[in-house]
Amino acid sequence: MPRTVRIAAMADTHYRKDVAGSFGPLFRNISESADVLAVCGDLTDTGLPEEAETALAELRLASIPIVAVLGNHDYQSGREQEVRDVLDRGGIKVLLGDAVEIAGVGFAGTKGFGGGFGRRTLEPWGEGMIKMFVQEALDEALRLESALARLQTAHRVVLLHYAPIAGTVEGEPEEIYPFLGSSRLEDPINRHGCDVVFHGHAHRGTHQGATQAGIPVYNVSLSLLRMNAPEALPYRLIEIPLN
Repeated sequence: MPRTVRIAAMADTHYRKDVAGSFGPLFRNISESADVLAVCGDLTDTGLPEEAETALAELRLASIPIVAVLGNHDYQSGREQEVRDVLDRGGIKVLLGDAVEIAGVGFAGTKGFGGGFGRRTLEPWGEGMIKMFVQEALDEALRLESALARLQTAHRVVLLHYAPIAGTVEGEPEEIYPFLGSSRLEDPINRHGCDVVFHGHAHRGTHQGATQAGIPVYNVSLSLLRMNAPEALPYRLIEIPLN
């Protein structure tokens, strides 16, 4: 009989240092329902290490392995390395172009970046600031490429904060699509393949979509999960059968 690994995914908790106690019961429930918890960025509200400590105090209530990526809010104060260090010391594996194997499943992750989708993808033309913006998107795609290339597992999960497809940001104003994700993140996903992709960031987007190769993509922003299913607990549970 194949063994199944259950992955719970969520994003955008936006912990503030003066607000705690919101998600403790949720993390306990996830521990009973899942084998791994995947957190897709914006654990903190303004990117302070004190906020990361508040988040960690509740994340520790989960008794299962936790893997995460940072989000744009986690970079807000320019102290993202300190935020990452707090979480790492607390036993949470934070991925920044890294890969890790948990329970026989490979996890590859990075924050991602903006730039837009498809034919509307921003190109490196004109002012230096535009070129820098595009280069950051390219660098993040390369980090994801490197992480996926290192995995030798048959089953793979990708964690991002920014969206790799337009389908899961639909519902947001079209004029902000370039700041919600980038098609450049989709390319390494399709090239290397994976079972599922999780991301956050687009609070009013669409819960589910797929890459051009048919790989399922889930937007697991807490705001969106609560809006779609107010009576349900705000996380997405995916089961991966291991052969």
